[in-house]
Amino acid sequence: MRGSRVGRAIFVTVLDAAVLVVFSQLLAGFTLEGVGSALLAAALVGVLNALVWPVLARLALPLNVVTLGLGGLVLNALLVGLVIDALPGAEVGGVGNAIVITIVLAATTAVVNSLLAIDDDEWWYRSVVRRQARRRGDVTRSEVPGLLLLEIDGLAHDVLWRAIRDGTAPTLARWLRSGTHRLRRWETDWSSQTGACQAGILHGDNDDMPAFRWWEKERGKAIVTNHPRDAEELERRHSDGNGLLHADGASRANILSGDAPHSMLTMSTALSRRRPLGRDYSAYFARPYAVARTIVLAVAEIARERRAARAQVRDDVRPRIPRSRTYALMRAWATVVQRDLQVATVIGDVLAGRPSIYTTFLAYDEVAHHSGIERPDTLAVLHDLDRQIARIAAACEEAPRPYRLVVLSDHGQSQGETFRDRFGHSLEELVRESCDGSQVLAALGGDDNALSYLSAGLTEVARDDTVAGRTVRAATRGRVADGAVMLEEQGRREAGSGDGDDGATETPELSVMASGCLGLVSFPRLPGRVPLERIEELYPALIPALRDHPGIGFVMVRSEADGALAIGPAGVHHLDDKRVVGEDPLAPFGPNAARHLRRTDSFPHCADLMINSAYWPEFGEVAAFEELVGSHGGLGGTQSFPFALHPADLDWPAEEVVGAESVHRVLRGWLADLGHPGHGPAPIAAETDGVA
Repeated sequence: MRGSRVGRAIFVTVLDAAVLVVFSQLLAGFTLEGVGSALLAAALVGVLNALVWPVLARLALPLNVVTLGLGGLVLNALLVGLVIDALPGAEVGGVGNAIVITIVLAATTAVVNSLLAIDDDEWWYRSVVRRQARRRGDVTRSEVPGLLLLEIDGLAHDVLWRAIRDGTAPTLARWLRSGTHRLRRWETDWSSQTGACQAGILHGDNDDMPAFRWWEKERGKAIVTNHPRDAEELERRHSDGNGLLHADGASRANILSGDAPHSMLTMSTALSRRRPLGRDYSAYFARPYAVARTIVLAVAEIARERRAARAQVRDDVRPRIPRSRTYALMRAWATVVQRDLQVATVIGDVLAGRPSIYTTFLAYDEVAHHSGIERPDTLAVLHDLDRQIARIAAACEEAPRPYRLVVLSDHGQSQGETFRDRFGHSLEELVRESCDGSQVLAALGGDDNALSYLSAGLTEVARDDTVAGRTVRAATRGRVADGAVMLEEQGRREAGSGDGDDGATETPELSVMASGCLGLVSFPRLPGRVPLERIEELYPALIPALRDHPGIGFVMVRSEADGALAIGPAGVHHLDDKRVVGEDPLAPFGPNAARHLRRTDSFPHCADLMINSAYWPEFGEVAAFEELVGSHGGLGGTQSFPFALHPADLDWPAEEVVGAESVHRVLRGWLADLGHPGHGPAPIAAETDGVA
């Protein structure tokens, strides 16, 4: 191992020297006298980064945080410039050249590490991050194993299985083949989206969360799970203070926190976190080329996205959606910037010995939404995540306590042409035409989760009384709603604009919202759950238009006479008395479909009409009501079947695991079995018709 590390160091030094020689010919003012000077400069830069940067990183941490890393980039550039200027006959020619040289050296290192599958960051995390944590008294040594949970958002069990088989996820494949881990499939509730699933997984309670967004009549507004103020409210409703991470755990880049005292990029705590922001980002800034490397990789990711988007158009790949340059930036945030922050912070948590850690990798979900669930560029992102998991696993070997590493997903995705592309109109337009042009509030746009997490990160920074905080507050003025930064215009409309405007508008006659292939229609001016008979009286064309549409699988509505009904084009499923008249509209959606609908029907905030798109089993496709190629949120296909890849010595139930709350009970049982106090099995909710 030591020999290979020395060999890599020599190889990188020679390569850096070659880069310095080339740039001495390209940059005005940058001079080097021959190859010998270049080799000496490259070697000295490497040595000083190894010996001097750890001290500077610790001293410069506040500067790095308040300048979002740019201060560290300039400081490292100055170090590089001083080293080169000190050599006989060498001159950098100014700070600008030094910054360019630093970024180019970072790019060289990133490319070499990628080509040779090298984790050059391992030593930095071991030597610097662990030392910083020890100095703060922030290390917990224990023989009780910690539980490290790495969520790959949106990755279905069957997609992962094929990726393991085909070599896209070699780290996970190695664990399975060696027998250290087992791969399990579980089933989500009807609402197969992150808000409801994480409420179940992290808090053991996802009751009354019918979708990603829904209208609440008593509040006179929508609730959207990835808006910080709404996520805060949802955690208040569902937390009992004893969530999965309550005992000194860490929540990184999640919707809800699981009551973790350590949180970062977590929607429910973005407006209330008290921990100094620099503590959580210190691991990231420990690396000398961290910011420069991230910039280089982000630029490469933007190029990869634009190339993939053009290829889909050129080859007429279907289904597909337009992919803008703005999306390319957001994709780079999700797949590179946020990922790098997460990995560094999770490794910092591991080296600090946190007993429980949960983080959500957004990258696969974000790309699958826009590219497709198994398209080449989507699987390339999954391969990158597999490598990051390997880095985290390597750090666990250096931790002050043993760790059990679990990789899981909260839901899958199903692919298909969007509802609009298939039929030439949106769900909103169908509802509006069937209701004679009534005033409709619609929220059907594709959810940009990357933009939401970037907004949450800016919200966290803006709360600090620092140069960075004041800068972010000034830069985002006019893009604030409900106290949080919201870069997405639709998000600001849903939450109400900030800056003194409470966003109050006239209550709409109808609300049409989407969560993947699940649509929700509410009548906000009518109190309570509006029954079928009243809907037929007010809007006689609406139910027939939905029932007979080829893109709609079924509509759930409550009847005063017959109770909850799932109405399809050729039959009705009476949910209360488990009776089917005609063809069962739920048959294509699996044996648990009626169970899921009965549970959702019991929610106080169940929409007046719950609409699930059709499902085409021959292609495994649904028709998303949002403009997304891969979608999730309803029933149909692989979106309802995520996975858990867990250590073989942790027991998984023999019976079918259905619902995110059931997964919570499994995880609490693991923590209890591992020896964590206060983590006995969660109580099982009272069952109704077999629904927990």
